[in-house]
Amino acid sequence: MTRRSLLAGTAGGAALTTAGSSIQAFASEPSRAPATTKDYRTKVVLLGTLGGPGWLDDPVRAGIASALVVGDRYYLVDAGEGAGRQIRASGIGTAGVGVGPLDRLGGIFLTHLHSDHIVDLNNLLMFGLFGGLEHTERKVTVWGPGNRGELPPLFGEPPEPPVVAPDNPTPGTREMVNLLVSAFATDYNDRSFDNRKPVPGELFEGRDVPIADDLLDDPNDEPHPRMSPVIFHEDDRVRVSATLVQHAPVFPALAYRFDTDDGAVVFSGDTGPSENLDELAEGADVLVHEVISREWVESLYPPPRSEAEEGIVNHHLNAHTSDEEVGEIAERAGAGTLVLTHFVPGSWPEHRWRRAVNGFSGRLVVGRDLDEVGVGARSKTSAT
Repeated sequence: MTRRSLLAGTAGGAALTTAGSSIQAFASEPSRAPATTKDYRTKVVLLGTLGGPGWLDDPVRAGIASALVVGDRYYLVDAGEGAGRQIRASGIGTAGVGVGPLDRLGGIFLTHLHSDHIVDLNNLLMFGLFGGLEHTERKVTVWGPGNRGELPPLFGEPPEPPVVAPDNPTPGTREMVNLLVSAFATDYNDRSFDNRKPVPGELFEGRDVPIADDLLDDPNDEPHPRMSPVIFHEDDRVRVSATLVQHAPVFPALAYRFDTDDGAVVFSGDTGPSENLDELAEGADVLVHEVISREWVESLYPPPRSEAEEGIVNHHLNAHTSDEEVGEIAERAGAGTLVLTHFVPGSWPEHRWRRAVNGFSGRLVVGRDLDEVGVGARSKTSAT
């Protein structure tokens, strides 16, 4: 294993370090000045930085997942492919027989219910029976968007496809967690009766982020109606707020802000430019934002394009933030550090992303798996 590190050098004293494999795809990248986040009480850990579903052919990046570490507790944002493995690799939880890396988990926050953001959720919940969930300070809440309420509009020409689970085709987070428990009841009951493990209801629960009903009544025409952030979770380490963002036709899609004693961190989730996100991210010390390459998307459908092909290009770009837009978003927010993640494509080298991003006067971090970004000032005691 090799390590790279970077002093972010922004207001708020952000710093970054990485533990990652020495893959040839990044062999030509320049080295970075030594720095460390070990003395930071609060830090962002990029567990996985790849955008998109499926087992994409990328030897470097795991599926999208991030963690906010505050002292000896961490909060997981999204649970893409490999999230459990990356939690173990990062060392943010306790490693040891009879404990496990989830013992310090303070909550799970899902930005939306696309597969690349939730595919490892069930692994965490089920393997958590043996991975530390029973040692957490309190029951772990899985927060996320609620029920969409209606199917998305049809993209392209008819005929319409058959509807999956027509009795409840768009379950939200609370329903999804309950359905997962029901689907795997055989295992849970065996672990309880044979191994004397706690039942799921004693360890975790799914809850929908409370967004006002009048903001949720038109998901197809208003996927991110103008709103101010909603505070929905608070404990002794973090105050968490959320807002609707633009990832149509997915709805609801959320961005999260974590306010801590050391500073504010915002996770954009998947989104195109949105005034709601601008407000949520205002004054953030660290903005962790998705990014897609406009050049790459347009190269998939070179001109001259048919009307249908032009629609596909716009469909991808409108639901995401391009490398040409993301810097301006961070600048408007006054963010100290912009951390890029959820890369599409994941195979582009760092210098190409840096070359494309403009309009941002703060510190830019092109994220890699297991990067750590310190928030606030260094602390002699980081475990409290």
